[in-house]
Amino acid sequence: MAPVSAPLLIAIDGPAAAGKGTLARRLAAHFGLPYLDTGLLYRAVARRVIDSGQSPADATAAAEAARVLVPEDTRRGDLRGPPVDEAASLVASVPAVRAALLEFQRAFGRENGAVLDGRDIGTVIFPQAPAKLFVTASPEERGRRRWAELVARGVAADLGAITAEVHARDAADAARAAAPMKPAADAMLLDTTALDADAAFAAALAMIGERLASQGLTR
Repeated sequence: MAPVSAPLLIAIDGPAAAGKGTLARRLAAHFGLPYLDTGLLYRAVARRVIDSGQSPADATAAAEAARVLVPEDTRRGDLRGPPVDEAASLVASVPAVRAALLEFQRAFGRENGAVLDGRDIGTVIFPQAPAKLFVTASPEERGRRRWAELVARGVAADLGAITAEVHARDAADAARAAAPMKPAADAMLLDTTALDADAAFAAALAMIGERLASQGLTR
């Protein structure tokens, strides 16, 4: 097999709390690639809109926040939690927001390769990526994981409400007109409902290795 000649791109998509962020970071470390959590871009846009006192449902306000986004915005400590979860889904449905962030994401991976996770990496950002994963889990398990994460941080949370929010966000992400969340036609499906982080990583590594080998690529 020939070695990889172009920068390696690994696209990881899927719904919230499926474990794709943890998995993407481990894959990036394994392959020696930069990592980008693209969801943080939309969360940072949402946070900017909220801080400005405007509504995340205001497409004009969301687009303006996306245009002035700087890398430091993604390093804030208040980008997680139910208010931003919902707001991020709203701003991500705005075509002008996605357009403003498109080149940021492509530039990140273009030169040196990268592992990127989000909801449209394999379908829109890097449809040519040689390895694409769609990572998912049941809504109930994802709700439990998000609830446990909040509780561990000392945030009061109701499991039923969190699970309902997961269902609502799934519906909104799948139905939006701009880059709806769906697996790429050639994405490999990884269901982590019954898997811990180590098992998910092992499964993903095997799937990616097999996909690269099938294309005559090694890493």
